[in-house]
This record gives sequence, C-alpha cells and structure tokens, in this order.
Amino acid sequence: MNDFIYLASQSPRRSQLLDQLGVRHELLLADAQEDAEGLEVVLRGESPSGYVQRVTALKLDAAVQRLQRRALPQGLVLCADTTVALGRTIYGKPADARDAQRMLGELAGKTHRVLTAIAAQRGRQRGVALSVSRVRFAPMSARQIRDYVASGEPLGKAGAYAVQGRAAQFIAHISGSYSGIMGLPMFETAQLLRTLGLKI
Repeated sequence: MNDFIYLASQSPRRSQLLDQLGVRHELLLADAQEDAEGLEVVLRGESPSGYVQRVTALKLDAAVQRLQRRALPQGLVLCADTTVALGRTIYGKPADARDAQRMLGELAGKTHRVLTAIAAQRGRQRGVALSVSRVRFAPMSARQIRDYVASGEPLGKAGAYAVQGRAAQFIAHISGSYSGIMGLPMFETAQLLRTLGLKI
C-alpha cells in the first residue's frame, strides 16, 4: 500500500488527480483565522512564474506550520497553485461575474499560458516543480462569454475557466500538460513525490 500524504488544497480537482495517481491523501485545509487569500496577492512587477512559485512556497510554509500546530502525524505535505498569464499579465480568480467576463474577453482569440507550481515537503526535505502549458482560445462572442459566466463555472478558477468543464468548447489548441491546466501536473507531481520517497 502506498504511503499517504497531506494535500493542502481546497481544489476537488487536485484531490481527484491524486486519486488517479493512486496516492492516498488527507486534506490539510487552512484554519478560519488563516489569511489564505492574502497569500495570493501579486507583488508589483512580479513575473507570472515568479508569482506562482512564490505563492506555492508560502502555501507550503503555512501548511507545514498547520501540521505541527495540530500535532498531526508527520507526513509528506503537498501544495500547488495555478495561474493564467497573457504576456506578463496575471489572471487569478475573478472577483465576480463582471470580472470573469472581462478576463474571458481579454483571453478570447489569443494564446495564453497556464502555470502550475507544486511544492512538497517531508521532514526537512523539500522539492518544487513548475509546469507551463499553452492554451489557445477561439474567438468568443459577448453572448457566449455571458452565457458561460452565467453557468457559474468560471468563479473560483484562475483565468475564469475550467479546462475540464464547459469552457472546453472554446479551446482550440493545448500544448503542455492537461492535468497541469486542471491544477496538478501529474507527471511532475509523480516525479516530485518519488524524489521525496513516496512509492508510486
């Protein structure tokens, strides 16, 4: 039987992808008093790759402290963060439906990058990896964008879309890691977990 790990993420997609890898895991979610959203603030002049790797490292730091604070059994802790970028412009989670429409309007008909950073720690050993994929959206009419946003799917998603959901009808081309676009690049994740001693 495989070792189990702690997944410090609220994303059901990341949990499903770990299940697909056959990795047993428990969720290690933030306490109510933790400012989880505050970790995702973009610093002035920050590049998309620098941003996503910094945020993931901060999330891992917080998760390791959480594990110790709760006096849980020691184990490997895994964190990830995904962001969408058009040039150096970072597209995080939309604030509301109007913000989601703005993001999709700017991404429509263009190729953007999806960057997912992962970080894991076991004891004092830590490993990190970065997956960068490219996604090309077909042109989208204002009505198509409005209808998609009205579905509720874009809310809570970096770049205001879910590749595995209704947005797939607008995606003309993908280059890179499909699972990375979903939020957890399985190839890089498996490699990282193996380097930290997990049997996969």
